[in-house]
Amino acid sequence: MSNNLNYQKLLESLSTALLMLNESLEIIFLNPAAEMLFEASGKRVLGFRINDLFPESERESQILLDTLHNGHPFTRREAEFMLPSGSKIRADYSVALFMGAEEPTLLMEIQPRDRLIRISREEDLLAKQETTRILVRGLAHEIKNPLGGIRGAAQLLERELVDPNLHEYTHIIIEEADRLRNLVDRMLGPNKVFKREEVNIHEVLERVANLIQVESHGAIDIVKDYDPSIPELPGDKEQLIQAFLNISRNAMQALLSTQNGKPSQITMRTRALRQFTIGHTRHRLVVRIDIIDNGPGIPDSFLKNIFYPMVSGRPEGSGLGLSITQGIIGQHEGLVECESEPGNTNFIIYIPLERKA
Repeated sequence: MSNNLNYQKLLESLSTALLMLNESLEIIFLNPAAEMLFEASGKRVLGFRINDLFPESERESQILLDTLHNGHPFTRREAEFMLPSGSKIRADYSVALFMGAEEPTLLMEIQPRDRLIRISREEDLLAKQETTRILVRGLAHEIKNPLGGIRGAAQLLERELVDPNLHEYTHIIIEEADRLRNLVDRMLGPNKVFKREEVNIHEVLERVANLIQVESHGAIDIVKDYDPSIPELPGDKEQLIQAFLNISRNAMQALLSTQNGKPSQITMRTRALRQFTIGHTRHRLVVRIDIIDNGPGIPDSFLKNIFYPMVSGRPEGSGLGLSITQGIIGQHEGLVECESEPGNTNFIIYIPLERKA
């Protein structure tokens, strides 16, 4: 590694994550970019065998040994790395012999893919939401106009009817027209004026947690994992309560309808993220809120459509709660995502903390 010291300053100045491996595939050097990627200091990672970072260790180790012995560079796309913290990342990596070393040494260059994949997924989600919003607005306009005419005609007809027994039928027409109008209004989302004020996100979550405890009669354990350093955000407190309550109620209903032999639990977690991108916009500071339940999970076939209006996983559900939530968070220039597998469903909400002039 003595000759490698001549290259150390150059490698440390690069923004690309770089690792150097010896013949035993042990990490003998990593630059600061790699420390950031693996969320661990160099002292902690040095000496790790590289197969400790791969879930498919045997296959990956053999590829690296082949490169070490035959000298042919190798590139792999979207490999999965297991970080020392236990979390996983997806990244592309390239491996080649390091020609400046006295002993056989591999140089691994790693390009994380998670952020690019997430941004692409968010852009697609935001585009779909805007398309849905335009469609719903147009549909609402086309429905509400004739509904007003139907209701007015029923009222005029009721005045002309001599037999009071026939008024029952006009009442049904008026009531159903009102019901459809209310449904369309709910599809359009909150009709209240957006009131921007300083909001403590933990006060919002505490209110939601208390409501869930009452509605579930204490059958659900609420775990709170808050970051107390998060500042207040500019937003509408009542609308945010409604948004998080919609998500939490869905989790509560899923948990109460499932008997899996383990305690029902909803976790509310907050974290601050710096220099975070939502769609096309990069924000200096963002709050991430996770609402996690240990229920049965959401099927993959259903997961991609859950934010569309009128899509519900329950026969008695209206399918509007998550659509309304996405609309409210969108008003706050944020985004809602969902990841789900049996025993772990996580709704992830991002809201910028910048205060606009």
